[in-house]
Amino acid sequence: MTPSTVRRWAWIHKWSSLICTVFMLLLCVTGLPLIYHHEIDHALGNAIEAPSMPASTPKASLDAVLAAGKTLYPNKIAMYLSQEADDPSIWFLTMGDNPTDEKFKSIAVDARTAKVLGEPSFEGSFLGVMFHLHVDLYAGLWGKLFLGFMGLLLVIAIVSGVVLYAPFMRKLEFGEVRRERGPRVKWLDLHNMLGIVTMTWALVVGATGMINTWADLMLKYWQTTEMADMIAPYKGLPPPTQLGSMQKSLEHAVAAEPGMKIGFVAFPGTAFSSPHHYGIFMRGDAALTSRLYKPVLIDAQTTEITDRRELPWYLTGLLISQPLHFGDYGGAWMQFLWAALDVITIFVLGSGLYLWLKRGAPAPARAAAAKEERQQEATV
Repeated sequence: MTPSTVRRWAWIHKWSSLICTVFMLLLCVTGLPLIYHHEIDHALGNAIEAPSMPASTPKASLDAVLAAGKTLYPNKIAMYLSQEADDPSIWFLTMGDNPTDEKFKSIAVDARTAKVLGEPSFEGSFLGVMFHLHVDLYAGLWGKLFLGFMGLLLVIAIVSGVVLYAPFMRKLEFGEVRRERGPRVKWLDLHNMLGIVTMTWALVVGATGMINTWADLMLKYWQTTEMADMIAPYKGLPPPTQLGSMQKSLEHAVAAEPGMKIGFVAFPGTAFSSPHHYGIFMRGDAALTSRLYKPVLIDAQTTEITDRRELPWYLTGLLISQPLHFGDYGGAWMQFLWAALDVITIFVLGSGLYLWLKRGAPAPARAAAAKEERQQEATV
């Protein structure tokens, strides 16, 4: 590259990095505990666990599960019902005063006995704070979009850093750190080496994080297009006054999608259904397909299937990017790898900030600092 080309890429790398560095540091720090959210919940005693029972213990009817929640909150209605992919022994029931109640109650119900196990407390907890800082900065959609823009700047910084790596390191061996040239050069070499080592991971996590910030917009688009088409035959009809059996609805969905398991249920009036339907979202049972959903719409009165179809490509991409962002695919070893690379990336971001601050010092100050360092080395 010509000197002018290098200068242009250096300008792009400098400013894209500087603008996003503080926020990327925040995301790396808050993302680290989220990688181990299950383990942290257990360590803090916040996790709700079902009692141990034989694997052959039959599951309770979903109607009994709903009745348990209704007994606890008789004046509220069911909004969502879900299970963790790796723990089918607990149903998590969300109940509110209306189908879109933001002050909902979350209830954990034993899937075998239909007994209430407790009420998970997420908002205000340590992990709840980490989650909101990581996802939306407590600013809702605008916070997500802002962090998405910071993710875009990170991708630009990574790409420009890769372009600059060859001309800046052409006279050095890979991994060489010039300790004899002073602390700033040493930090520069460490920054370049660790940056190129974590490049692929940072690019993947940055890109998937940016995609995740568009989730609300993607869902709204899907609701106004494909979901609207799925519920079109019910347009203008009055909502049902009596809901059919949730257990029968589930059985019909499972029969229609053999080999799949229930992911979550959206009750009538919520964002993932209509006033006339149960939205039963089925998932696969493999590591990858367990994150991919297929909506099955059930008439909430007759419990019969009215429509089912695959999700569009953009939602499939979103669902794949979510577990990839947090390293949820490969168990404990992948979690450890993600955590280690996260810590290294914190160092890369911090060293980049350090290099900028040192570079920004006036020349006399840098000279005085270098002289003081040489004197200290001479006295050791």
